[in-house]
Amino acid sequence: MYTVDYLEQFTRTVFEKMGCSPEDAKMATDVFIAAELRGYSSHGMIRIKDYFQLWQADRINVKPNVRVVHESPSTAVVDGDGAIGMIAATKSMKIAIEKAKSAGTGWVSTRGSNHYGIAGYYSMMALEHDMIGICMTIANPLVAPTFSVSQMLGTNPIAVAVPAGIHPPFVADFSTTPIARGKLAVAGKKGEKVPLGYVQNAEGMPSDDPDILKQGGTMLTLGGTREQGGHKGYCMSAIVDIFSAVLSGANFGPFCPPSVAYLPVKEEKVGEGTGHFFGAMRIDAFQKPEAFKSQMDKWIETFRAAKPAKGHDRVMIPGDPERENEERISKEGIDVLVPVQKEMKEIADHLGIEFELK
Repeated sequence: MYTVDYLEQFTRTVFEKMGCSPEDAKMATDVFIAAELRGYSSHGMIRIKDYFQLWQADRINVKPNVRVVHESPSTAVVDGDGAIGMIAATKSMKIAIEKAKSAGTGWVSTRGSNHYGIAGYYSMMALEHDMIGICMTIANPLVAPTFSVSQMLGTNPIAVAVPAGIHPPFVADFSTTPIARGKLAVAGKKGEKVPLGYVQNAEGMPSDDPDILKQGGTMLTLGGTREQGGHKGYCMSAIVDIFSAVLSGANFGPFCPPSVAYLPVKEEKVGEGTGHFFGAMRIDAFQKPEAFKSQMDKWIETFRAAKPAKGHDRVMIPGDPERENEERISKEGIDVLVPVQKEMKEIADHLGIEFELK
């Protein structure tokens, strides 16, 4: 186990050694640590290698000029200038929040970015302002549309954070596929199989191999097969693609640049970098915050009181598992897989910094 402070300091040092300013290094680090604390190890330390290799390949800009290139009172298009995704995303969500403060709602579509970690982090930024936060992003094109074997879409997550009163906030953070790519990577490192309905081979046949993507396979959309509603997951993923990429002028669908260095960047482009979408909605633009939070408390209590199915002791509210993980992991420490530790050690040696193997 590693303490939060140890991994936080290590991660900040890595990004600073790569050339990031202390402020930008902290922005990136905060998202990596939040992922580990909330139980999304698939988006935590395991991803440092991805960014390190992208940096080595000169595919990220560690001195970006993240800026607004088009705007109205309530909307903006932000150009990330090739930034580390966490930096472009954090700054974009701050712009959405500032827009909402004056206009009631704020909407930002971002281009020229990279993979940004967990979507929930950015939607939750709105909570302290008595706002609802919304966030979505495109990702590596590794997902096949319904009835296809072509890699056309990303896992394209959506996150919505809603404040409550006496209860913790409602935080829904989910991909539009049955599993995140990072979780496939974790399963592969553990030597585990994955359930059928998550991935398919190059011919479109069901597979339980988490490394099937390296053999020309594809991920499926949420629902899996057409009979299980996979077409609905396809619709959701397509909406994310349009809001995040087409609206911002980023590379949509199969043109999205991969967030891993071992996949080549397509020569054909239809926009700039990776795209995201952010929204912030002021509660008092709809009703008094106290009244809304009271109703949210009632909503949460109502759903918590639902009768659990056999074998389950409770009904959870979106955000419960992540919040409980955060409380536990903050105390116990962060468990990093041995193969990931070795990757971090290699990065540390390359950069001339210390990293202790456990």
